[in-house]
Amino acid sequence: MADYSFVNQDRSVGGTNTQGLPVHEEYHNFIRRWKFLSASYLGGVQYKMGQYLTKYIFESDNDYANRIAQTPLDNHCKAVIHIYNSFLFRHEPDREFGSMEGMPELEQFLKDADMDGRSWKSFIQDVNIQSSIYGHCCVLVDRPETQVGTRAEELQQGIRPYVTIYTPENILDWSFIRMPSGKYELQYIRFLEQEERSYQQDTIYYIRTWTRDEILLQSYNPKKKNPIEDIERKPNPLGKIPAVWVYANRSPLRGIGVSDIADIADAQNFLYQLYSEAEQLIRLTNHPTLVKTAETQASAGAGAIIEMPADMDANLKPYILQPSGQNLQAILQTIDETIKAIDRMAHLGAVRAIETRQMSGVAMQSEFVLLDAKLNEKAKNLELAEEQIWRYFAEWQGMVFDGEIEYPKAFHFRDKSLDIDILKKAADTNPADPKVKAAIDMKILELLEIEETLLETTENPNTEQVEGEAEELGENEEGEEIELEDENANS
Repeated sequence: MADYSFVNQDRSVGGTNTQGLPVHEEYHNFIRRWKFLSASYLGGVQYKMGQYLTKYIFESDNDYANRIAQTPLDNHCKAVIHIYNSFLFRHEPDREFGSMEGMPELEQFLKDADMDGRSWKSFIQDVNIQSSIYGHCCVLVDRPETQVGTRAEELQQGIRPYVTIYTPENILDWSFIRMPSGKYELQYIRFLEQEERSYQQDTIYYIRTWTRDEILLQSYNPKKKNPIEDIERKPNPLGKIPAVWVYANRSPLRGIGVSDIADIADAQNFLYQLYSEAEQLIRLTNHPTLVKTAETQASAGAGAIIEMPADMDANLKPYILQPSGQNLQAILQTIDETIKAIDRMAHLGAVRAIETRQMSGVAMQSEFVLLDAKLNEKAKNLELAEEQIWRYFAEWQGMVFDGEIEYPKAFHFRDKSLDIDILKKAADTNPADPKVKAAIDMKILELLEIEETLLETTENPNTEQVEGEAEELGENEEGEEIELEDENANS
């Protein structure tokens, strides 16, 4: 069986004992990789618990645990994903809801999309983050069962559609079927919905299975003779599975996406190893190893004293082993080159640069174009997913979604310092044509983000005419006010 984990030492399947529980073939193949990508994004304790640091030969478990605790993680995965997210949602997408506009259920949904207090704006940003981590995630659009008779009672009790994010670790099994029209639809999907752990008791997992005909809730206890028990079974009122796959990047495998940090996570783990090597090298260089016989008594620290037996052989004198620290510079240089490689993979070399790098204007422009293309593709995937979510929302309400969702498709990136430097050089040539000089000045004002009113004033040098028009406008407004006062007096 294929194993895509590479560096992950955790051999459990999704953290659960899945004996007797059917899961998808690709779930087995990718679960360890998904857990590694999630830990790479989260960092901190989650990354240390994964034990992604290579263990030395003959290294004890205690020494290995101490080395993990002392090794820092430079989390580039989280930085890259949040930069993408900030660019994508810098401008709010245009949402037109058509016939659903003004519905109370819609207003409630926009304020609290997941029944947990998150607005739709916050929810869709989290969807983008999760899909960027794993390559894909699933959004389920559900609606509570109603036991009331009127729509007013439904609104009063908050019965309306809501959404839930399921990451690949919790999507145990799925199956797509191709319809006669050529469209692929979900035939069934199985979620790990809840996990109950209690002290000195068995862990129970709750699994919900959706098909086009019914919705089934089951409990799973791997320590029981019959581990799977049915809890609830009810019909599916939609006749379809209201689950939407949100991809960061598509792969040849249906239902599996390609993570935005697939290669960056491996480079980050390489940096993690290098930081550990640097820490060990510094520690060994500053604190050399003392080699002595068992009979020799030695103390540590400044002014330490070594007592040797009087009859000791001269060849057995204590001595110090101190490695050379020349490799430290090579390690630090490799760390810098690896960080540059991460920036190239993410197309963020010019955005994340914290120091001046030797990049030509053409190279920077090319990188901006690549970043713009990547964000454009992500915006299209989010736009498609959101339209599908709103279609399911409308179906739960007995309606048809006739609105339109449009995400920004152009992300213009410019190095203002470089542009101003070019314009300054152009201005220093003292162009003879005043139109050229005026054009250079206008470009500089645009780069400095001067307000539009100031730009309009600059374009029209005849300020007296502008002031005259303003005075005439003021007189007209005063005249209108006087006429209104006369009419009120007559009435």
